[in-house]
Amino acid sequence: MDEIKDSNELIEQRIQKIKDLQNKGINPYPLRFFPNAKSKSLIDSFDPNKEKVNFKLGGRLHAKRVMGKASFAHLKDSEGLIQLYATRDDLGEEAYSIFKSLDLGDWIGVEGWLFSTQKGETTLHLTSVQLLSKCIRPLPVVKEKDGVIYDAFSDVEQRYRMRYVDLVVNDHVRETFKMRSRIVSEIRKFLTEEGFLEVETPMMQPIAGGAAARPFVTHHNTLDMELFLRIAPELYLKRLIVGGMDRVFELNRNFRNEGISTKHNPEFTMMEAYMAFGDMETMLSLTERMVVSVAKAIGKGLKFAYGKDQIDLTPPWKRAKYLDIIEEYSGIKFGEIKDVKEAIQKAKEKGVDSSEAVSIWKVCDDVFSTLVEPHLIQPIFITDFPKELSPLAKSREDDINFVERFEPYVAGREIGNAFTELNDPFDQKERFEEQVKQREAGDDEAFMMDEDYIRALEYGLPPTGGLGIGIDRLVMLLTDSHSIRDTILFPLMRKE
Repeated sequence: MDEIKDSNELIEQRIQKIKDLQNKGINPYPLRFFPNAKSKSLIDSFDPNKEKVNFKLGGRLHAKRVMGKASFAHLKDSEGLIQLYATRDDLGEEAYSIFKSLDLGDWIGVEGWLFSTQKGETTLHLTSVQLLSKCIRPLPVVKEKDGVIYDAFSDVEQRYRMRYVDLVVNDHVRETFKMRSRIVSEIRKFLTEEGFLEVETPMMQPIAGGAAARPFVTHHNTLDMELFLRIAPELYLKRLIVGGMDRVFELNRNFRNEGISTKHNPEFTMMEAYMAFGDMETMLSLTERMVVSVAKAIGKGLKFAYGKDQIDLTPPWKRAKYLDIIEEYSGIKFGEIKDVKEAIQKAKEKGVDSSEAVSIWKVCDDVFSTLVEPHLIQPIFITDFPKELSPLAKSREDDINFVERFEPYVAGREIGNAFTELNDPFDQKERFEEQVKQREAGDDEAFMMDEDYIRALEYGLPPTGGLGIGIDRLVMLLTDSHSIRDTILFPLMRKE
């Protein structure tokens, strides 16, 4: 309660400072200020032997030390920190008084020339200073209480909810999102150089398709029709392959009405790519080359620490068949189980509750997620999934009950999904019909029937390979982040 009281008092003091400036005819929120330099670039290029030049910088006041007629401070901009030196003689009585009254966190615009202090620190000698925007609420800082040093902004939920403050006080958070931007840029660059065309497909769809997930539902008033925020762009991207666009990709948001965890956020970013005359093997090679290329391009390299583990992305990555690796970690031979009740019982014996599952393969998937996935630390491609779990993938020629599909795993998480695309409209319709039956049986994540997609396939989809990569999860890996919310600027939160 004392901290809240202190905070309220500081807010009132800062508001009073705004009023004092206004009473002097000074606008505490001026219309504009145009910096012509940044801190790190300025420091790196400073040559004390060259003629003095005035520079203008803008940023937050990071620290201040007043010593009578002269003061030192630090300004923090997007590149880092630079020391400021201000004197009453250079600024004048009124401007120096304003400088001394500035609070930590205030946005300021300064102008001055560079020099090096006796300690060798490159410093900006101020010739003018201007308040650009008042930081009314005090920024959180490391504090000491009862002999214990603690971070006043360490609550994770508070950091996610107030990301704008998180970015100000935690440099590593800002660096994570800079790296995210680089990762996305490198993915775009890689795919473009591979001949893929970036496209955009609908976010609002009349039928939720392309993945097994619960959609968000909305309503279009004018057309009086129900629409779904897309759970995947897949079916629209494959329509473009039908239309003759040989290689396409989309990098954008998907929405799934599911729980929130360290691996899931209802709104997330996915990259999906489709390639005419490709297949599972083509996309597997593309995945491996793309992740390796991005890791190198951002300076991460192929061997790095992720938490307590050492990750090695050096190709070729290991492969394992879906049923084989489940048997390896659980001892259950799902290929020999004929009844869903038996499957549920076998899973229960291994500590996996699959009592709500409507099929053997749903139980199998629960066992994989619980008992296998956490062990997949080094990059690995899991292949040969059951057809029932893959309604859009083409069956293997040697066993139609399994499909040409793979999922890449690393650091105990799936980061993608890919397969040889099913292009037989008759087979696709049968699989949609089976999905509808599962939906009617209570599986609200099962696919809906999409007659227009079937019609598109009837115009002819060439042999095609498709790939989806979860951008947020890839960023987690490459930034050593351990919650998906650490890679999303504004993750979904409960109401305060």
